[in-house]
Amino acid sequence: MRRKKEFKKAVGHYFFNISMGYQNNITISRKTRQEAVNDFLKYQKLKKGCEWLGQWNGKEFVDTVLSEAA
Repeated sequence: MRRKKEFKKAVGHYFFNISMGYQNNITISRKTRQEAVNDFLKYQKLKKGCEWLGQWNGKEFVDTVLSEAA
């Protein structure tokens, strides 16, 4: 069985998940909100299952609402 790769979430970075199939999710992080929103929208155009997580503050995700104007 393949071992799950763990990584630490950096404080202040933005995260989103991409569903690549049955129990196969990829978590992507970007340093700025604009980079994260641009990449998130690109994956949505490719019709991938995307979930916006928001900005990690060390304990929880904040800025979890992705507005269309962003």
